[in-house]
Amino acid sequence: MWRHLSIFILLFALSASSALAEDAQLAALFRENNVNGTLVLSLLDGVTNYTHNDARAATPLLPASTFKIPNTLIALDAAVIKENDTLKWDGTNRSVAAWNKDQTLESAFKSSCVWFYQELARCIGAARYESQLARIGYGNAKPGPEPTSFWLEGDLRISALEQVAFLKRLYRRELPFKSSSYELLQRIMIVEQTPAYTLRAKTGWAGYGNQAAPQIGWYVGYLETNGNVWFFALNMEMTKPADAGLRQKLVMDVLKQKASMYR
Repeated sequence: MWRHLSIFILLFALSASSALAEDAQLAALFRENNVNGTLVLSLLDGVTNYTHNDARAATPLLPASTFKIPNTLIALDAAVIKENDTLKWDGTNRSVAAWNKDQTLESAFKSSCVWFYQELARCIGAARYESQLARIGYGNAKPGPEPTSFWLEGDLRISALEQVAFLKRLYRRELPFKSSSYELLQRIMIVEQTPAYTLRAKTGWAGYGNQAAPQIGWYVGYLETNGNVWFFALNMEMTKPADAGLRQKLVMDVLKQKASMYR
């Protein structure tokens, strides 16, 4: 009996280690693009997984605008915004041209409009964020010290592995939010949709414009294709503006290789 148990433990350990083993194709893509970062790719059932840079994949980092995914659900749950509500632009010219206009929830999500979500955050408040983040188990669930910027430069942290786990719970609708909120979020997350696949995702850039701070780029989301659902989370060091496009490029290259995106 002990012999059989030992064999089972060994097989389990080998299975677990192979699931997190460095993937050569992913490593080559990062190397070819001269990028220091990580990528986690996982099927919904968790049986098939690919990673690059396991240590970084487990490292908690600021989520930046990828936090707009749970933040949208929290704002809808708190009834501080509705689908067709418009927040008026205050006339202040900001660094991203798409932010300098009135915003709806959909336009703000797609353009990653910081001021819009900061307005929602003022209405949501620190206490509600604290309870909601704990309830949904998002990263370290620490919304401090400033409720309008904790996802950009505060205490909130989440790893690439945790991002993927959270997105799977989101997809399965295991979080305590209304169906209408899920459906709205699903719609505004769409980046590309064809008869063959649907891609839902969100970018993030922590430290944007602050040369003194470590700058972290994110691209997280999921792809529905060929009857499968693939979840991904990439984060990488951002050293120059041109790096912004590499977030999506790396993920799309990986999806073409691993998820048979265009077959």
